[in-house]
Amino acid sequence: MADKPSVLFVCVHNAGRSQMAAAWLTHLAGDRVEVRSAGSNPGDQVNPVAVEAMGEVGIDISAETPKILTIDAVRESDVCITMGCGDTCPVFPGKRYLDWKLEDPAGQGVDAVRPIRDEIKTLVEGLIAEIAPAKPEATA
Repeated sequence: MADKPSVLFVCVHNAGRSQMAAAWLTHLAGDRVEVRSAGSNPGDQVNPVAVEAMGEVGIDISAETPKILTIDAVRESDVCITMGCGDTCPVFPGKRYLDWKLEDPAGQGVDAVRPIRDEIKTLVEGLIAEIAPAKPEATA
């Protein structure tokens, strides 16, 4: 893995779970990780309920747009994570592939999306601890 690991979150429409995961990783890891998200059949917009749920925790994903999954995105990522949505990534040697079994927020209200958002945060925190733990502060 490079000095700065890269993670690709994949979900069919790249409108809910993968967008929330990418936002959490960016928010929690900062510039220690390169973050991508994509979908095999991207939606027209990010799920408004996912936008609302993330906004409740101070993370604005309203400007994000669903993106198409490309072979290059997989090739350039160290870790590829599908979101329990049946999507698959092209397989390249040396990559790490994970599937996080998560409920689909599509068509659900914010009360149902909050627990999905919180589960994604927990999974992302575990991922950060593995691939990009915070470096201890230098002491004088």
